[in-house]
Order: sequence, then structure tokens, then C-alpha cells
Amino acid sequence: MRVYLDNAASTPLDPDVLAAMMPYLTEVQGNPSSVHSHGRTVRAAIEQARRTIAECMGCTPAEIVFTSGGTEADNMALKGCAAAGHIRRIITSPLEHHAITHTAETCAQLYGTEIVWLKPDTRGNLSLSELESYLKDSTVPTLISLMHGNNEIGTLNDIAAIARMGKQYGALVHTDAVQTVGHLPVNLADIPVDMLSASAHKFNGPKGVGFFFRRAEAPQLPTLICGGSQERNQRAGTEAVPAIIGMAAALKKSVEHLPEKTRHLLDLKQYFMQGLRQHIPGVDFNGETADDRALPTVLNVAFPGTDDEALLLYNLDIYQISASGGSACTSGAVGASHVLTALGHSPLRMAHSIRFSFGYQNTREEIDYVMDKLRILMADTVQA
Repeated sequence: MRVYLDNAASTPLDPDVLAAMMPYLTEVQGNPSSVHSHGRTVRAAIEQARRTIAECMGCTPAEIVFTSGGTEADNMALKGCAAAGHIRRIITSPLEHHAITHTAETCAQLYGTEIVWLKPDTRGNLSLSELESYLKDSTVPTLISLMHGNNEIGTLNDIAAIARMGKQYGALVHTDAVQTVGHLPVNLADIPVDMLSASAHKFNGPKGVGFFFRRAEAPQLPTLICGGSQERNQRAGTEAVPAIIGMAAALKKSVEHLPEKTRHLLDLKQYFMQGLRQHIPGVDFNGETADDRALPTVLNVAFPGTDDEALLLYNLDIYQISASGGSACTSGAVGASHVLTALGHSPLRMAHSIRFSFGYQNTREEIDYVMDKLRILMADTVQA
């Protein structure tokens, strides 16, 4: 049996999404910026996709900009605000994806932007009191950039409360919602962030496409990718038409089936946790695990007594089970997870930690198979 439990890295392309994309890969031709009928047909399809995404997100179509993915959208938010002089300080967290942490550090180098790192607790929770302490009695123009759900440990931030606090003190607020869009309710009519990043391949859409939301009332940002006048002069380059069509189809299907999808994911996660606790003494979990405080898709497991994460991942791969040691974007790097390091875990615990992440295509039968192989591997480790 082949089991894919690395959905936080990338989800399988939904067959219905592929079907929606196919005409734009094989039949419908034309550059969407062209004025002839072929171009107008493609332009109409892109704008319908924009409307579909806006309806799913609770915003207006004009507030959606198509990008190559979440990383580009994160760069648009942080670099855009810093380059335009809208901010002189970024408040963020060491738990963020490197698309945020590295971009913030680049802003510090290029524009002299101050970076404030909030301190998480051992489960990855951030203190709103600490955040408020940096905001009150301060006149420094500030951008708060905090992710909605953590890609490595699954802990959720109360991004609506964070956004309201930002508004109270006059700060701009951005959230990397790459792990939550399409998996949890994200309604921008209720969550008053100024900017948001999302990526299609996290919710069963195609790779290489995402979107950036900028609220109409938020300051205008400079163009980071220059060239043509696409995306209302906010992002130059011919649009990736089939991918955009697929992203809209994927998000629409995810939102329409969100309740049953979430129930299925939570069932798999809780079933796996129960099996781990029952069959592997000493097992623990990194990050929050309560349903209302964590992603339904992510479970970061600290195993007892394994030699190291790489060996366990290798042995799982022999059994055709795909999991991860952390973010796929840094999986080839040498060293401990920056997220687990920020939580204050020991090198030994970090070396024994594996991220399993679930998708709608996974089943209890697959979880049983994984548990059976883990019991064998852990028994071999104890005997060794």
C-alpha cells in the first residue's frame, strides 16, 4: 500500500479541478491581454475565476491578485509595505514559514525595517498581551504578519483577534493563510486583516499559483514584478491561465464541502492520535492538538527512542509511506526545524519528531497500515 501523509507540503490535484483546467491546456488559446476574440475569451475566464475566489473569501474581485503562490504573496505584503515606506517595523514570530522570516530579514537589510519577534510558548501559542505591549504607546508605523495556522505543528492563531488589535492601534495586518484557506472557514468580511496570502496546491489545486488579498482600504503597494500592466498594474507577467482556472475550481469545491471535509480530517487525526497513544508508549505531540486550537490537517509527533528523524522517515519511505520532518521548503537543509527550535525543544526531541499531514483522500485503512508499520519500526528500535 502507498500512503501519502504529507498534505501540508502539497495536496493531490483533485480530478474535478483537472477537468476544469483541461480546456485551457488543450483547446482555449490566446493571451488574456490580447484584444481579439481568443484573448477576450481567456480574459473572461480569468475574471470569472477571480469572482469565484472573491465569493469564497468574502471580499471583492478587485482585492484579489493572482501570484505564483504563497511565497510571492508574502513577499508582496512585507517588501511592498517596507519599500513604499508604509511601515518601519514588522512584528512577527519565529514560528513563521521562511517566506515570512527570511523576507522580514531582507526588509531589515534593504530598508532598515525593525523586526520584533514574539515569543511562543511550548505549544506554539502567541501572547496577545505581548503583542499589545509592542503596539500601545508606539508611533512607529507597523505591520503585523502572523500565520493563521502553522505548517509544521498545526497550532492556530486567533487571526481575527490579532487583526482587531492591529486596527485598534493603527497597525497594518497580514496573515499567511496558506494552511487554512480551503480547510477552515476564512471569511474576510469577518476577519479584518489588510492582506492575506494563499496557495492553490494546499487545497487540491495546481502547483505554481496562488493569490494575494489586499483590502481596498489598505495602502497601495508598489509593483515588485515589473513589466506589463497585468493584474491592474500590481503584478506583471502573462497570467497562468489553466492554473488560475484550477485554483478557483479547487477553492470553490473545498468551500462547498468544507463541513464534511473537516469532519473527515479530524476523524483521521484523532484516530491516528488514539492509535499512537495506545501502541507507542512515551509518544508525545508538538504543538496544540485540541480540535479548536489546531489545524485538522497537521499532526507533529515526537517519537521516543528513535535514532533520528531521517532514519525513521527513510524506513517509512521503504514501506511507501510519505511523511515529513517539517516544512517541505527546507526539507533538503541540514539542521533542526526552526519551528521546534523556537518552541524550546531539546535536540533529541527534535531529532525524533515527524510531521504527518492529512488530506481528504486519506482513509482509516491507510492509518491502520501506517500504525502497523510504526509499531514494527518502534519495536525494532527498542530491541536495538
